[in-house]
Amino acid sequence: MAANDAVEARGILAGISGPRDLEGLDPAELDQLAEEVRELLIAAVAARGGHLGPNLGVVELTMAIHRVFESPHDKVVWDTGHQAYVHKMLTGRARDFAGLRTETGLSGYPSRAESEHDWVENSHASTSLSYADGLARAHEQTGSDRHVVAVIGDGAMTGGMAWEALNNIAAHRDRRLVVVVNDNGRSYRPTVGGLAQRLTRIRTSPGYEPTLQAIKERLTGRGGALGPAAYEALHAVKKGVKDALAPQGMFEDLGIKYIGPVDGHDRDALETALTAAKRFAGPVLVHVLTTKGQGYDIAVDNENDQMHQSVPFDRLTGDALAVAPAGWTSVFRDEIVRIADERTDVVGITAAMLHPVGLDAFADKFPDRVFDVGIAEQHAVTCATGLAMGGVHPVVAVYATFLNRAFDQVLLDTALHRCGVTFVLDRAGVTGDDGASHNGMWDLSLLQLVPGLHLAAPRDGSRLREALREAVEIDDAPSVVRFAKGAVPEDVEAVERLGVVDVLRRDDDAEVLLVGVGPMAHTALAAAELLADAGVASTVVDPRWVKPLPPQLLELARDHRLVVTIEDNGRQGGVGSTIVQAVSDAGLTVPVRVHAIAQEFLPHAKRDVLLDRLGLTAPAVADDALRFLPPSGNNEG
Repeated sequence: MAANDAVEARGILAGISGPRDLEGLDPAELDQLAEEVRELLIAAVAARGGHLGPNLGVVELTMAIHRVFESPHDKVVWDTGHQAYVHKMLTGRARDFAGLRTETGLSGYPSRAESEHDWVENSHASTSLSYADGLARAHEQTGSDRHVVAVIGDGAMTGGMAWEALNNIAAHRDRRLVVVVNDNGRSYRPTVGGLAQRLTRIRTSPGYEPTLQAIKERLTGRGGALGPAAYEALHAVKKGVKDALAPQGMFEDLGIKYIGPVDGHDRDALETALTAAKRFAGPVLVHVLTTKGQGYDIAVDNENDQMHQSVPFDRLTGDALAVAPAGWTSVFRDEIVRIADERTDVVGITAAMLHPVGLDAFADKFPDRVFDVGIAEQHAVTCATGLAMGGVHPVVAVYATFLNRAFDQVLLDTALHRCGVTFVLDRAGVTGDDGASHNGMWDLSLLQLVPGLHLAAPRDGSRLREALREAVEIDDAPSVVRFAKGAVPEDVEAVERLGVVDVLRRDDDAEVLLVGVGPMAHTALAAAELLADAGVASTVVDPRWVKPLPPQLLELARDHRLVVTIEDNGRQGGVGSTIVQAVSDAGLTVPVRVHAIAQEFLPHAKRDVLLDRLGLTAPAVADDALRFLPPSGNNEG
């Protein structure tokens, strides 16, 4: 066998054009299909990278869902979406897996543009139950007999939004809604918190339901008032009976029927449980126990994250095919430990992403000073605010896209109380392969609205270390340090510093002021070279701290004929638009050209491909500057 086989659907899987093709398969054929699905999963992710462990764990579960329910008539909603590769295969897309996560190829998440079987493509966790509740309500309003199936991982059940939805789902007991909790004990890492502990204790009591039904029949069958009254009395003590016999009461006390736990790799047991749930006239929760990485020992044995998300790898060994250059996260991982060594008041907070955001080394060295709160960004921010009120300095590390979920808490909890909390935003800007909802292109715009907040965008590794140290010194306001996905560019030293602004290049008689935000400073330098070739002199600056806006930028603007801003963020409300407003307020007439991300949802593609398409490249910036460079004149209004 080759280290990496060709990515090709074979055998029974090659003939699957939709879920109905599963109906006529006998048990032996279904076993073969499961094996073929796992083979294609491993081959595709080994070649392209992607989410392996979660999908290996839901092969039998996905097959059972599509044999019991009738997609797309019945609607299947996948929470987070990284566990939907098998769903894609069984809905006719197995032949397309050679192009997984490539431009114009299959998305790594459900995609409404790809298939009528895909309903939700947002990759943010804990949302599926709210979508499902809304869909079920719509079916009720329109008189439809459709079912809604929401598949949510146990890690996503740590998010408060999931419980808000459960509270509403339970209030309407006649809607055809099935919640499948895929309990593998992990999100990226083992799931944390009281819910996780409770799920591990849940067991069924085979005699509970039959006994209750038998008593009901005996009491109500006698006629008169005695029987029903006695049955109501029995229900008055139901909680005590249930808690003694069946700990699933956590869900049933909400009014949601509970089935399970069910072996998530026993196809017959899954189909039996799902069929029972489908027949029940009301919301049902099916608790399924799966093993992340099932069928690929290398994934199961991976202690870090069971190959939750993998780069291309050798399927025989599990080793990455190429060693990635040092990334931004690794710089943060190293520096936060150095800071923690020096300052005992610094603590870390993560929302179920200890390793991906680089807090793992901090947690290894100081396990009592790093807190994983589960997939609960809102709670993480307000908890951090409380920590700051209590005299410590929290560092909240999240992906930039996930801070969107906690904007209200940053604004009205942290900033309003002027608390010293540092937010470290990983994967800011264009991230590429994971699609629209993973791009961290909103934070600079959203955070510009927060009074008193300080925001740094380092251009290289040394500036990241520097900004992080400066941020944790701010104890009377929130501070933010954002950085991109991927390799860290080479350090660029400043030729001078004006306040907090680094001047990276200053030509004599400079006409164009290029303001490069974060890693876009390198693009600004490259654009300056192209302008020089065209006979136009430039000054290149990196503001380092973009909020509050450094006044030195306006002083520099007065001395140039054109200001050009470049940022890895949306155009509206970002650094460029802030500079435009500041220039206008100062009465300057110097024009400002803003280069930023178009305010649209970007398709999945490599970061450099998207940046080129968006015009965030040195040639595009230089050409635009030459086109709009005005004749010399006074920039004072």
